[in-house]
Amino acid sequence: MIVEYEQIRLDLVAMEKPIEELGIALDIDGAKETISKLEQETLAPDFYNDIKNSQKVLQKIKEQSNKIERYKALQGDWEDMTTLVELAIAEDDETLLEEIQTGFNTLSEKIENMKLETLLSGPYDKSNAIITLHAGAGGTEAQDWCQMLYRMYQMWAESRGYKVSVLDILDGDEAGLKGASILLEGLNAYGFAKCEKGIHRLVRISPFDSAGRRHTSFASVEVMPDIEDDIEININPDDLRIDTYRASGAGGQHVNKTSSAIRITHIPTGVVVACQNERSQFQNKDTAMKMLKAKLMELAEAEQKEKIEDIKGVQKEIAWGSQIRSYVFHPYNMVKDHRTNYEVGNIGAVMDGGLDGFINDYLRKASLGQLNLK
Repeated sequence: MIVEYEQIRLDLVAMEKPIEELGIALDIDGAKETISKLEQETLAPDFYNDIKNSQKVLQKIKEQSNKIERYKALQGDWEDMTTLVELAIAEDDETLLEEIQTGFNTLSEKIENMKLETLLSGPYDKSNAIITLHAGAGGTEAQDWCQMLYRMYQMWAESRGYKVSVLDILDGDEAGLKGASILLEGLNAYGFAKCEKGIHRLVRISPFDSAGRRHTSFASVEVMPDIEDDIEININPDDLRIDTYRASGAGGQHVNKTSSAIRITHIPTGVVVACQNERSQFQNKDTAMKMLKAKLMELAEAEQKEKIEDIKGVQKEIAWGSQIRSYVFHPYNMVKDHRTNYEVGNIGAVMDGGLDGFINDYLRKASLGQLNLK
């Protein structure tokens, strides 16, 4: 028993330096300075006159404070674990072993998760995210798969504490969804969700086939950051086609009696965005324009890098050979990411939002240049 305790004690000692380095990587000192400067802004007499700006400042203070608090909590957990192990060794108390092993494993997981945040260094990684789903060819089968993914991403986002809002939803002809867009609000939402961009493939015995045959279905997932209003993207109004329609669809918060939903088409690029979640046509148009700006911004950046195909992946054929991940319900259960080779046998857990393993492995391997992007 003492040997087991001693090994855990040595492992905890080895953790001390990585935790200190994590604080440097997360720029905890910089976060404290940022909070101090922003709090000075809030003391200005006219601070609340500009509601939009004041909300942004208060949100930044909250985000930086949360980062500091989580890091302090990590340090506290390490100190508590170290004290508990030393106490167990001193008293030769074997009854604490299970508690200590569980606590150590939890601490290790927290450190690993916080390390992943340091990999989110992109200009928009800390932003909110907009996930847009499109059913592939195949009618009801693909539309049902689109709805399954819609549920999966909602559950994943909620498990991470993100606020989820439905921006647009289009029902399938008989079942499922032809498409949907959801907004995830929370720190690093885009940084994590961007790993899901691509074609997702489903293999199962179809519940819509009376002969009980196996079917393969596809759906695409597009992810973009919810960019700030102050980002400059020049859009010629003459390049836009704006259509209005009545909001509808399962999952919407309400159904308008007037045509308040908005669909905007950017004619030169063919980019289409839509929003029906807000209460007024003006609000829906404002949200849709933000979505359009985000897409055009990504296209502009891709052109600079000469990698337009990476950003416009959703425009590839939503079919065999282009999938980033396969979800197999028959003849066996498995979910496999083809970019990382990470796989899970518990497909039910994945469909209930258990995506962190896939996302974390993607971020690690992306940082090391180990992704299979053929």
